[in-house]
Amino acid sequence: MTLLNDSDPTDALSSVPAAGSRRGTPPVGRLKFCYGPMDCGKSTLALQIDHNHARQGRRGLVLVRHDRSGAPQISSRIGLTRQAVEVGEDTDVRELVRQEWARGQHVDYVVVDEAQFLSPGQVDQLAELADEVEIDVYCFGIATDFRSRLFPGAARLFELADELQPVQVEVLCWCGLPGRFNARVVDGEVVREGDTVVVADTEQSVVETSASARFEADFTTVRYQVLCRRHFRAGDLGPVTAHHGQLRLT
Repeated sequence: MTLLNDSDPTDALSSVPAAGSRRGTPPVGRLKFCYGPMDCGKSTLALQIDHNHARQGRRGLVLVRHDRSGAPQISSRIGLTRQAVEVGEDTDVRELVRQEWARGQHVDYVVVDEAQFLSPGQVDQLAELADEVEIDVYCFGIATDFRSRLFPGAARLFELADELQPVQVEVLCWCGLPGRFNARVVDGEVVREGDTVVVADTEQSVVETSASARFEADFTTVRYQVLCRRHFRAGDLGPVTAHHGQLRLT
């Protein structure tokens, strides 16, 4: 074997580039996914990210898919809201950016709430915006559905995102242990089967997405409750209370 120089031949096997070798590479955008169970503050963080960037003069595009309010907005449980563009099932998110350009508006970043409901193809489009247009993309959402399986959109984000960040606000199960499983509760019972996308809140309410689910909405009450793995597996919702709210841990 002929060496090209007198350096250690094992250097050719190193994945670490020489110092400064990437300085000529053009900057690219980032695709970041912040995830966690309900009530951990994902929507609040999405609004904070938008606020922080906007106050520095950057212009963003705020998107949402199936907000709990049923309106085209990002709404947090602490009362903060922000108007957003609703992403439909067939929406091309790249086209939303092009529409902003057509209006003469620059787009520096994109914020997407409820990103777990995006299709894998839409996540690919966000990655394209980051790589080809150098737009920073911040996605926020739940990783797993009521069966503890990854949402397709979340799975694709785990595969493609430059950064994966669990939201650090701890959510507790009724027993006091950290909770990270979103149990779907129908008429007081944990269910394991049904439509993957059933948008509801932690309160006694129902917002269904399929025709069959809407037909049943008058007869059932759907909500979600965060549980630890043990109580999620057991379907144990904890002590019965007179109303939905905080449970005592002692």
